[in-house]
Amino acid sequence: MTDLPGSDTERRTGLGPDVRRDIEPDARRDIRIQPDVRPDAADPRASTVRVFIALAPPDEAKDELARALRPACDAYPRMRWNRIEDWHITLAFLGELPAEVVPPLQAPLADLAASLPPVELSLRGGGHFDERVLWSGIDGELDALHRLATGVRAVVRECGIAFEERPLRPHLTLARARRDDPTSVVAAAAGLSAFAGRRWPTERLHLVGSDFGRGPGPIRYRDIRSWSFTGR
Repeated sequence: MTDLPGSDTERRTGLGPDVRRDIEPDARRDIRIQPDVRPDAADPRASTVRVFIALAPPDEAKDELARALRPACDAYPRMRWNRIEDWHITLAFLGELPAEVVPPLQAPLADLAASLPPVELSLRGGGHFDERVLWSGIDGELDALHRLATGVRAVVRECGIAFEERPLRPHLTLARARRDDPTSVVAAAAGLSAFAGRRWPTERLHLVGSDFGRGPGPIRYRDIRSWSFTGR
């Protein structure tokens, strides 16, 4: 998710050299990583930006899940598989916002991250929403995760931004079925039922934007800013 500087390849993929080295080529291929051409989601010339606030699993945890997903990727190639670098755990989805309201969010979100310690989480099992959306579940310090989401949403409200406050259902979205495919997501979720990933500490709080890919193709995400959890 983080926009990393560096070579042309790094800028196209959003992956730095360490990330590209650590993720197995086969695992990356199976989840359909594609070259990424993304505009600046924080570009003041853009009139609106689609925004959410999220956590991102570390590369090692994503790598484990990518390997577990290989059978489903092979069996159900028509599903719309999310790119591995876009895997995230949404804490608050703010929707389409005027670009000028996004910068004032950054300082209070930075303060919130600085006041909190990392949350220990893991990826576990799988499920689906309405037989259309495949996800992996979240395990670990869930009470702390809910407190973090509550704090994030309080910051958003204090900045005067209205958004739909749905109950937090911690998950990581992996793929979506096509409208004529009622069975692939259910079967893929069943195949993940025994998956149990490693435990990991959240490292950063991410303010994420998207203003590209709003047509029939995949949505492209990128960090507007992110901040380390440094509290004790």
